[in-house]
Amino acid sequence: MTLSGKVVLVTGGSRGIGRACAVAFAKEGATVVLTYAGNDAAAEEAVRLAGERARAVKFDVADTAACAGCVEDVVLKHGHLDVLVNNAGVAVDGLLVRVKDEDWDRQLDTNLKGAFALARAAARPMMKQRSGAIINLVSVVGEMGNAGQAAYAASKAGLIGLTKALAHELASRNIRVNAVSPGFIETDMTSKVSADMRTRLLQAIPLGRLGTADEVAACVLFLASDAASYITGEVLKVNGGMYM
Repeated sequence: MTLSGKVVLVTGGSRGIGRACAVAFAKEGATVVLTYAGNDAAAEEAVRLAGERARAVKFDVADTAACAGCVEDVVLKHGHLDVLVNNAGVAVDGLLVRVKDEDWDRQLDTNLKGAFALARAAARPMMKQRSGAIINLVSVVGEMGNAGQAAYAASKAGLIGLTKALAHELASRNIRVNAVSPGFIETDMTSKVSADMRTRLLQAIPLGRLGTADEVAACVLFLASDAASYITGEVLKVNGGMYM
């Protein structure tokens, strides 16, 4: 699945799944531009782990103008853009009757509008070169729903719909659009889950464990590579059997 010579843009690349993706692409020979919203130290560590083929760019994906500017900068500096990984996301949990407008907007703006804006910007150079791959990180919650995550689930379900629509629209230009749908993965977010909740989660997962960021990154890498050249519009589940 070598990606030598490819230029890859990974959003939310400073930690967790995004960092694992950035490192995996760099190991396969790609030039990696990872984006992050605020944690400079985490971004520096991600670049260090990915190596000399990586660099970091700081901006908020909810800012559509910044999304377009980032893609333009990548193409200007590297000559082309081959893979976009829309990984940046936020979750603000809360029961429906307590969800604030600003919390709803923040999640939809980051998780869905940001991915849309980046895909719109990336599609232009990819259409000109008549090749490219876009991989959107969705969630098992966007497929099956979850109490207390109405906004997050809606944003990820919307991203699944966006994935399929873009797969139809861009296929004629040899641009493939797919999604990876992680279940519960060992990240900073899940490390804060209580012991009781963790036990209940494990009981709902047939494989009996949480996944790792590297396991998700391996699937993203596959969908970006020529090994997946006849796959588009797919939602690849990486959830240990939690939702089939």
